[in-house]
Amino acid sequence: MDKQIVYDAIVVGTGITGGWAAKELCEQGLKTLVLDRGRMVKHIADYKTMNDDSWDYPFRGELSRVEKEKYNRQNKSGWGPSENVKHFFANSLDHPYLETKPFAWVRGYHVGGRSLTWGRQSYRWSNIDFEANLKEGIAIDWPVRYEDIAPWYDKVESYIGVSGENLGLEQLPDGKFQPPMALNCVEGELKKAMTQKFTDNRLLTIGRVAHITENSTDFKGRGSCQYRNRCSRGCPFGGYFSSNSSTLPAAERTGNMTLRPNSIVYEVIYDDATKRATGVKIIDRETKEKIEFKGKLVFLCASAMASVGILKQSTSKRFPNGMGNDSGELGRYIMDHHLGLGASAKVDGHSDKYYKGRRPNGFYVPRFVNIGGKTKKKEYLRGYGYQGGASRQNWSDSIAEMGYGKNLKEVILKPGSWQIGMSGFGEMLPYRENQVTLSKDKKDQWGLPLLDFQVEFKENEHRMREDIKKEAMAIFKAAGFKDVQPYDRSLEPGWAIHEMGGARMGRNPKTSVTNENNQIHNVPNVYVTDGAFMTSSSCVNPSLTYMAFTARAAGHAAQQFKMGKFD
Repeated sequence: MDKQIVYDAIVVGTGITGGWAAKELCEQGLKTLVLDRGRMVKHIADYKTMNDDSWDYPFRGELSRVEKEKYNRQNKSGWGPSENVKHFFANSLDHPYLETKPFAWVRGYHVGGRSLTWGRQSYRWSNIDFEANLKEGIAIDWPVRYEDIAPWYDKVESYIGVSGENLGLEQLPDGKFQPPMALNCVEGELKKAMTQKFTDNRLLTIGRVAHITENSTDFKGRGSCQYRNRCSRGCPFGGYFSSNSSTLPAAERTGNMTLRPNSIVYEVIYDDATKRATGVKIIDRETKEKIEFKGKLVFLCASAMASVGILKQSTSKRFPNGMGNDSGELGRYIMDHHLGLGASAKVDGHSDKYYKGRRPNGFYVPRFVNIGGKTKKKEYLRGYGYQGGASRQNWSDSIAEMGYGKNLKEVILKPGSWQIGMSGFGEMLPYRENQVTLSKDKKDQWGLPLLDFQVEFKENEHRMREDIKKEAMAIFKAAGFKDVQPYDRSLEPGWAIHEMGGARMGRNPKTSVTNENNQIHNVPNVYVTDGAFMTSSSCVNPSLTYMAFTARAAGHAAQQFKMGKFD
């Protein structure tokens, strides 16, 4: 590569948002350098385990003890990667970080990032979310409202393919959907019971998920979901949205993208004379060579915490405490969703019914608390939703003293009884003291300072969690289900893998880092469009919102570029 080239744009990261930034900027005609710190992953060719079965591995897919130690942080939650997906997860030994307070930072260092392994649940925010801070006097107000983002939600949903059902709910706006996946018989029973037994707007729908369910040439080489439920290994059909199957190929088709993997960006370069960024500094992951690349505008899409780390390392005479940190808020107001609790139950009947395929989706119960009227809760602010599913029990549940020989063979040929469960996803409030900082003395293998997390859930979240368990049990009992049991794994922040904040969006440079267009205050040619810009967290999965804001910001940046604002 010619290091003297001045690119029109530089995009840092290739995950959910980096792919979108690359696509939009390239399609607008900008010559764009796209950098990723990890190895190259090509769609289909590098999905090495996409067709493997458990018996293809020595331990049926479980990691060996040696391998488990590499992923010890993930394994503490019980959600450690299996043998067939470990290559899409950064391990804890090679990529350490610090925890002044416990925080689970789950990462994927490769082209495509976590777009290959995300949960694909895709929900819009509403004005209830965008207005909550202002109405409750929490943190700062968002400088945008739903009407500003709605056209970009339309664009993203139509392009990536989101299947789901329109409901007409204020708290969960409708979208541009592919045909919904089907509920099974027990989930349908619960849906009917909730409609009949509750009068507070609680209802059940199939999850809104970024899977194509109806083939169309609009998706350019992607096919529909095959119900294999092997998504996190990489989908050879392109049935679910990932950067690798969708946005990066779109950027490549323009001829305007230069993609460079193995490029660890650690600083955005600032020029005091022009008051603009002029490019980025990287370390080659393999050679450890330091290189500078020049660009007229920069999009930080490295993932929320990584982008915050880059900005904190981007110091200059103008920004001695990190680029854009005039407010002192860079790295603060870190959020995640709290989860790992809810209820389970057993369901009588339906013994003559089953389901086809391995649906990579569950049901969703949208937020029904603190949305007005009788839904007001005195104990806490904001709200939560539930994700869950029903299935027939695994045959191993039927093994007992008599489960040998002939009896065992008979048992495993028959599906067990039905069971159902659901887990709450609750909103976390933004707290200034919840922050990430740079270590002063601990460094990684490339000589860069480790991130140190100081994040915790507080009283509002703990009170909400009690209600999540109570209402989950009430829903199952109202449906007439049996042996209803609550559960609470009390996981620390990070386990939702929805970390956000640190470079929050606001109107005032004295209280925020980015403006309404995702530009850093006072450095207008640097855009931050991953989760770092989030000013509050809502209770829904955030990736769809990240993509909508990224598409919007890229459109703004391209317009500004063509007007000569970044020359």
